[in-house]
Amino acid sequence: MAPYLPHTFSIIPRKLKLCIIFFLSLVQFRLVQSQELTQVIRGQVTDLETQAPLPFATIAITTTHPHVGVISDEGGKFRMEKVPVGRHNIQVSFLGYETQVIPELMVTTGKELVLNIQMKEQVSQLEEVKIKAFTKKDKPLNSMATVSARTFSVEEARRYAGGFDDPGRLVSSFAGVTTENSRDNTIVIRGNSPKGLLWRLEGVEIPNPNHFANMETFGGGGISALSALVMGNSDFYTGAFPAEYGNAVSGVFDIRLRSGNNEKYEHAFQAGAMGIDVASEGPLGRDTRASYLFNYRYSTMGIIKVVFPKEIRDFVPTYQDLSFKFNISEC
Repeated sequence: MAPYLPHTFSIIPRKLKLCIIFFLSLVQFRLVQSQELTQVIRGQVTDLETQAPLPFATIAITTTHPHVGVISDEGGKFRMEKVPVGRHNIQVSFLGYETQVIPELMVTTGKELVLNIQMKEQVSQLEEVKIKAFTKKDKPLNSMATVSARTFSVEEARRYAGGFDDPGRLVSSFAGVTTENSRDNTIVIRGNSPKGLLWRLEGVEIPNPNHFANMETFGGGGISALSALVMGNSDFYTGAFPAEYGNAVSGVFDIRLRSGNNEKYEHAFQAGAMGIDVASEGPLGRDTRASYLFNYRYSTMGIIKVVFPKEIRDFVPTYQDLSFKFNISEC
């Protein structure tokens, strides 16, 4: 007759039981730890000037061993699966264009990394060039801004020390730009008044998009009303404005919102000194390429002001904002 196992285990000394349980837990931890966390990196490669897609460009991650690489399709789009989480360097190359390296991109498990890579044509120096002068009177001399313009990404704003994810504070590091003081994001361009700055959002002129705007200086504010979770690549002009910026006097801040993920639903939550953000994005249906993106933020000080004495609660800065974008251009 087979022995009764529960009875047999019960006669094992108590210390030996604890050792067996501890050993089994270590084995289970090893199995869980061996599962490598990965994520998807996708996006599109385009020409910097014409915005035309660049097919068959090479995109490679140089910080993995071995290196991981893909080639963009006919529409310039690419997709890399099972990329290990962490910070990675991405190298993009295409015949006739300057090789571009994007350093220290953060890949996390909770969100796909979507990139819009713009490449600049490579200029080759010739030994001899013949130039013939001619005049074309029906074409303006300055059709677009070629100087005093700067494009930056939200990734740059997040890395800027003391920027609080606020692009308004990031541009203060550009040549010819400064702020009135460190308490707000007032933008002073070459000594001009901050109220002369033209703000645009998705091509539409808007008033000063800052919380506590114009409290100390007209044109400035305490913090941007647009969270870094919804902002995309934006342009900042300090002079030589194109004709479309006719109301600009000091400079132009042309803000763009990024499009939501049109393949996968993603949700994010972040808490910091400036506020608590809740964001969501995803496709608008199964059979469409349209997407949505929204973000709600409430000030951290507004939540914890209950711990302050009653006589100073009314002076604690409290704000909230809601941003959203629906992209139906790819339907």
